[in-house]
Amino acid sequence: MKNYPNVQTQHPMFRKFRPSLMLLAASFFVSCTAIDVFNENNEIPIARPYQSFVIINKEIGMRGFSAQFLDELVQSQIQETLESNGMTYDPIKPDVVIRYHSNEDLRQRETVTNNNPYPFWGYRVYNPWIYNPFETNRVTTSNYELLQVIVDFIDPVQDKFLMTLTGVTEVSSPKTKQKKVEKTLDAVLKTFLEQKNQR
Repeated sequence: MKNYPNVQTQHPMFRKFRPSLMLLAASFFVSCTAIDVFNENNEIPIARPYQSFVIINKEIGMRGFSAQFLDELVQSQIQETLESNGMTYDPIKPDVVIRYHSNEDLRQRETVTNNNPYPFWGYRVYNPWIYNPFETNRVTTSNYELLQVIVDFIDPVQDKFLMTLTGVTEVSSPKTKQKKVEKTLDAVLKTFLEQKNQR
């Protein structure tokens, strides 16, 4: 087998409470972390039908994730998704070779919160410039993982990249990592299939 290339007029009462509503909306969108997909390594265009594929990780036993169960999950999801979209698995003479790996980068984030024991409608509401000795800022640190799911799509005849798609998201808890991997990979495969079907 070839050596393949190496390797997103309002009412006054509404105006009064609008800051609270904006904070609520902001916290909602932060909790629903987005998934970005980046397209790189377009060495050749998708100029012919790609009807069969092989997952090189599966064939040579190359793990792309630190946890084996995630690795097996990704292999199954790639195969099931592509087969459900009309492609066939062919380890002998595939039209496209698929290789995947991940970056699982542990990071920390600092959040500054205002530690004021008085409700926002009391105490200082009559004089916003008055000094409040009870008001302090508290810095808290939280751990998260910046997760990248990277999938190479390679033309084995020309030995060149059709594309490398990288799905990026954040994982705030080990309990949610599997779902984040599945959703990120789904976004990557959807992008590949859309571009393949546009040729």
